[in-house]
Amino acid sequence: MTLIFFIQAVILGVIEGLTEFLPISSTGHLIIGAHLINANHPNIEVFEIFIQLGAILAIIYEYRIQLLKKTLHFSDQKSKTFFLNIFLAFLPAAIVGLAFHDVIKIFLFNPITVSFALIIGGILILLIEKRANIGSTKTVDSISYKQSLGIGLFQCLALIPGTSRSGATIMGGLLLKLDRKTATEFSFFLAIPIMFAASFYDLLKNLHLLSANDFWFFLIGFITAFASALIVVRLLIKFVAHNDFKIFAYYRIIVGIIFLILFY
Repeated sequence: MTLIFFIQAVILGVIEGLTEFLPISSTGHLIIGAHLINANHPNIEVFEIFIQLGAILAIIYEYRIQLLKKTLHFSDQKSKTFFLNIFLAFLPAAIVGLAFHDVIKIFLFNPITVSFALIIGGILILLIEKRANIGSTKTVDSISYKQSLGIGLFQCLALIPGTSRSGATIMGGLLLKLDRKTATEFSFFLAIPIMFAASFYDLLKNLHLLSANDFWFFLIGFITAFASALIVVRLLIKFVAHNDFKIFAYYRIIVGIIFLILFY
């Protein structure tokens, strides 16, 4: 592995980890980031799958005790409700994503789409924050089936690159009367099945591109994505306890405008 590819692996891994769980779109930042640093590794698309898996592992690690308890006590009503809520929220995006996967990849994965999605998403966050009241649903265990399905429908918006999966689900949660911490944690949990499904689907389609020569390139990206995502997850939970999401909205709008100027 060359020094250039090492640096690119670190940069893109950090971008994935820092942006995956913030409402600013990791996919959008990866598309733009890859353009800006001229990431031209022949297996860059497979690399992106591995760094997504690194980010998911950060969630599993951070919530390992809660997830293990719910799995071991699956017969308990609270655990059953939790897993059913995750499934209901997972289903809409899984169906739509599977149906339109290739179309989205071909026509929407470009800097211009990302730029507009960042700006529009930022404006929507500001509008939602203006009307969002303190949610009455204050724990993940008290989320209703109707709320989880609604969040799942909002997640479909994130199939447009630049929208942000976490942004769509968190904002959807706020509109459906979840408080900020609960909406954020549920978005974290929901990331596990949807990102695993998307990653493994892409991996199966690109299995023929895997090569032992790329091991270190993939591993470095995986580790940096895991480490940076773990930091973000811990800080974000503390942040949302006392702050709203307006700062991310302003960031999206500013970055989206800059990207439009650069790429339009």
